[in-house]
Amino acid sequence: MAAARQDRTDTHGSPLAEELAAMMAEDGAHARLANSSDLAEQAAWRRLTARHGDRLAEIMAEHGWPTERTVGADAARAAWLVAQHADRQLDVQRRAVALMAEAVASGAASARDLAFLQDRLAVNEGRAQRYGTQIGAVADGRPVPWPCEDPDRLDERRAEVGIEPFDEYTARFAPR
Repeated sequence: MAAARQDRTDTHGSPLAEELAAMMAEDGAHARLANSSDLAEQAAWRRLTARHGDRLAEIMAEHGWPTERTVGADAARAAWLVAQHADRQLDVQRRAVALMAEAVASGAASARDLAFLQDRLAVNEGRAQRYGTQIGAVADGRPVPWPCEDPDRLDERRAEVGIEPFDEYTARFAPR
């Protein structure tokens, strides 16, 4: 049903697309607060991501998953980013995963982005992630992912959704 709504809803260049893009810009401007040593700054980050998560929930209820076809590339990416950062709103992340999976199945969304969101949700729910996209720590100068299911097949699953091999991915996070 959500996919059908998406096909009928042409909001590319609309106020909705502009709102999503503005949310992404605001997120980017404040992302440094997420891990600040100042607790007031961390609280500000949490309020921002909660406000964005609440709004994304309303958007998904009204429009389904915001795809590139319906809102444009920047706004679709913004919706994904808001869902990624809704770490304290698992209901929002679960709904986003479900709607985005429908969109991926119909060719309207990125399987790679969905994999990142699925992993984020798994980590937030205390489950093993499937694609190893979420880094938990750095040990001995090497990024360590949160626990992964079937680690021997990790790169195979990553390749299926267009994510580079784990070692290439984590090289970007390694201290220099």
